[in-house]
Amino acid sequence: MARWQAFGRFIAGHMIYIVPFCLAGGIFLPGVFSRLNPVVPALFALMTFQGSLTIGFDDLLACLRRPLPLIVALLVTSVAMPAVACALGQAIFRDPQTTCGLVLEYSVPIGVVSIMWVGLFEGDVTLGLATLMASTLLSPLSIPLTLSVLVGATVSMDPLAMMQEMLLMIALPAVAGMAVNQLSRGWGGEVLSPALSPACRVILVLIIAANSTGISDYMLHLSPRLLGITLFVGCFASAGFVVGLLLGKLMGLERPQAVTLTFDCGLRNISAGAVIAERFFGPAVMFPVMMGTLFQQFLAAAFGSLLGRRFGGEGEPSPEA
Repeated sequence: MARWQAFGRFIAGHMIYIVPFCLAGGIFLPGVFSRLNPVVPALFALMTFQGSLTIGFDDLLACLRRPLPLIVALLVTSVAMPAVACALGQAIFRDPQTTCGLVLEYSVPIGVVSIMWVGLFEGDVTLGLATLMASTLLSPLSIPLTLSVLVGATVSMDPLAMMQEMLLMIALPAVAGMAVNQLSRGWGGEVLSPALSPACRVILVLIIAANSTGISDYMLHLSPRLLGITLFVGCFASAGFVVGLLLGKLMGLERPQAVTLTFDCGLRNISAGAVIAERFFGPAVMFPVMMGTLFQQFLAAAFGSLLGRRFGGEGEPSPEA
């Protein structure tokens, strides 16, 4: 078991290097990794279940006593950033498919990996877990609604089918994980989650590779326009972290809450977005979504160090994490 756990920690600690290889595998070997596409939703549901095993219903209730950071994070991630992404996408690219991809990328829930970064830089893990769960549980409603309002007039979509997919992939597995942890009095989070964690790290790697097969033709024929989309995604991804950092200062939050708000605003569940793009749209929508994987881990590490300088910490990961 110790070696199994060490294997999982190795993958988690080297995602910044592993992700480019996953993307390359899907792009250059689409015939190999595309075989995984039919089972990706089931694999993603297992990842969501494992990520929710460390959360109890009590965590959500505790954060409701001081809900402002949670509410701000949800407003930024679910309302403000999708709206800004839509406006900029329409103004700069003038292409409904690209705009839809940008909106989708910033409509998906907060990334599960945010908890890892919050823990590494000594943020408020309880707040992070509660915000992640609230974002996840809202996503079956918020994603179809956001896409319908912002791009529904120009992009063909099926909101009801998308809602059903999000329920099966995210909401129901998340509630199941929370229930197991609650009913087992912590056994789910303390024993089952660590046992499943390395397998879910491998699953994440496979999902990234499988999803990237959808943009293989685009990447193999990269044009100046596609390069421009990639650069835009990198800049906009940085803006999420900046907004979280500035809001933490403006709200006068203590360092742990400010750290959590920064990572919550900056990190998205791009794998979920890629699955939705592949199943309901197509490569043109998936391209800007998948490009987010190139930047998230780099930006999280950079802003983690910056947080230490801005809020008086050391700017180094916690050795216990």
